[in-house]
Amino acid sequence: MFVQEEKIFAGKVLRLHVCTMEGAEWLEEVPEDTTVEKLKERCLKHCLPGSLEDPKTVTHHKLIHATSEKVLTDAKTVLEENIQDRDVLLLVKKRAPTLLPKMSDVVAEEKRKQEQKAPDKDAILKATANLPARSADRSVTHHNMRDFPFLQFQTELRKILVSLIEVAQKLLALNPDAVELFKKANAMLDEDEEDRVDEIALRQLTEMGFPESRAVKALRLNHMSVTQAMEWLIEHADDPSVDAPLPGSAPAEAPAEGAASSAEAAAGPSSEEGGEEAKDELTEIFKKIRRKREFRPDPRAVIALMEMGFDEKEVVDALRVNNNQQNAACEWLLGDRKPSPEDLDKGIDTNSPLFQAILENPVVQLGLTNPKTLLAFEDMLENPLNSTQWMNDPETGPVMLQISRIFQTLNRT
Repeated sequence: MFVQEEKIFAGKVLRLHVCTMEGAEWLEEVPEDTTVEKLKERCLKHCLPGSLEDPKTVTHHKLIHATSEKVLTDAKTVLEENIQDRDVLLLVKKRAPTLLPKMSDVVAEEKRKQEQKAPDKDAILKATANLPARSADRSVTHHNMRDFPFLQFQTELRKILVSLIEVAQKLLALNPDAVELFKKANAMLDEDEEDRVDEIALRQLTEMGFPESRAVKALRLNHMSVTQAMEWLIEHADDPSVDAPLPGSAPAEAPAEGAASSAEAAAGPSSEEGGEEAKDELTEIFKKIRRKREFRPDPRAVIALMEMGFDEKEVVDALRVNNNQQNAACEWLLGDRKPSPEDLDKGIDTNSPLFQAILENPVVQLGLTNPKTLLAFEDMLENPLNSTQWMNDPETGPVMLQISRIFQTLNRT
């Protein structure tokens, strides 16, 4: 019997499970010597009838071995790709290659970028060479900024506070319990939060080996941030002035003097001169409160402005006038220096409709008899950034709210 040679030497037939991304599935039976390209054509005939009319269809698809995630090579056979019976193959369409941009498009894009590019210093100088020089009038600019309602209120608020403090002192002097109340208030101010140092942060720095005095200075300069304070200490380790006291810091009062005045206060007035001594004692307590609430300049701002060549006193004055804002203080130093520090102590005209309306308000009248209101006024006078704290206080907040409303009402008329 005659048997064809190709039948005798025919390869093993494999049953392959083929899937597409669209979810189609079927079995393909192919000899193991079939090329991947031929297998791919058979798969495309099954899932895309008539697609082989376009010769690019075969090249735009590929077969992937699901188990190994390997892309099969068209020129190799199924056997060469080590495909086994009942393996799973995935037929997918190749991604279209990214087209390279045309040269004309590249040139146009570069031209557009150049047109949108900001001019450099030389280009600016060249373009403005023929323009007449003008000096900006800083006083006008400063005045215009104060025309904004919020800034205008902040400016007038200081004058209002100066006048209200005088009224509050006179009212509280009539209160027989005022001396005792202000003794307690004075004791509370001895624990001013701004003078305190975070003990945990200080211990962390001293345990690293930094001297305590330097660690305290670093923490105050960096708002109690341990990380920033440590960086500052390392950066200024060899600085000769690292142990110098912070500019603008007020020296502490002698404890002996404080103890003596406390003892005198505790002794109380004599029966014969009780009224006069109580009045004098209240005046002294007012002075102590004001000394403790003296303006404290931002040490970092002081150092930065002094490095520009300004004297420490004028730097402190600039920061006081501009509420510890470094940029505004720099503008003040370079400008006409108005308002002056002396202007800050001037109150509002007591006969003005604004001041009269404030004094006639029942909430303000009641608040002026509260020692805490006076403390708030003193604090805001020298530390305007603390205004938010007093606005949120249940005792002083209503008073400040009424003052703000009265000012806005009269300012609109």
